[in-house]
Amino acid sequence: MTQAEIGDYFLAHEMTTKPVTTNGEPRAPRSRTRRRPRFGRGVVLVLAAMYFLIPLYAALDFSLKNIQGHFSLSPLTQIAAQPGFAAAVGLSFRLSVVTLVIEMLLMVPTVIYVHLRLPRFRRIMEVITILPIVIPPIVLILGVLQAVRPYQWISSSPYLLAVVYVVLAMPFVYRSLDSGLGALDLKTLVEASRSLGSGWISTMWRVLVPNLRTALLSASVLTLALVFGEFTMAQLDLWTTVPVWIYNSSSNNPHVVTAVAMMFLIAMWLVLTIIVSLDRTHRRGKGQSN
Repeated sequence: MTQAEIGDYFLAHEMTTKPVTTNGEPRAPRSRTRRRPRFGRGVVLVLAAMYFLIPLYAALDFSLKNIQGHFSLSPLTQIAAQPGFAAAVGLSFRLSVVTLVIEMLLMVPTVIYVHLRLPRFRRIMEVITILPIVIPPIVLILGVLQAVRPYQWISSSPYLLAVVYVVLAMPFVYRSLDSGLGALDLKTLVEASRSLGSGWISTMWRVLVPNLRTALLSASVLTLALVFGEFTMAQLDLWTTVPVWIYNSSSNNPHVVTAVAMMFLIAMWLVLTIIVSLDRTHRRGKGQSN
């Protein structure tokens, strides 16, 4: 057998042993690697769910039981009748609205300008916005109270807390807006809007803000959760917000107080769920339209 015949034999052997597709091309060999079992992931998820849900169940079980240990909805019906509860909720709501308005008016133009004109300044902005997390809240509020003590009209106003809450919420708002702007082709959007004759305010309001809807909603929820959950600053400034009211009333009626805390926690969860659902619906609508 000659060398050419040997080569033809091995070539024919390869063509007969290799799987081919309908086009006659050799099919890629199947990978023999098996999928690893996801047992470990399931265990971690179950443990994490137990870590969060068991304390919530214990709190609900405690708040919805009477002295005899029977299930009762009387703590929920007694919430509105508790002394000082309505005033605390009203003050927390006003502070959250003022904080949210000031925060958005300051942070949205600033973050857009940094992304558009000063991209190298983003590292410095990250360091600046992380300072409210590093500095303890008790140090921050004591410094503010000491600075505004000569000005009675400022120190006696509850909206001083809103100004301090703006600083406290800055890290969360900045990172939400930063991630939202990072997902956009910002320069193209701005140049297209400017080339069509729009001013900066019109470009920001009609072009950028609609594309930042999810980031703005996330920043808003984080700000509301911070204002409704902050205790130290309100207590030192001698204003009764919802957390301060819960602390002061915990010894009088612990079942009602626990029910109030769980009610606000579940409300925040529902708001976050609605935001995620709206974001998914918006993305599906955009995908179908494209």
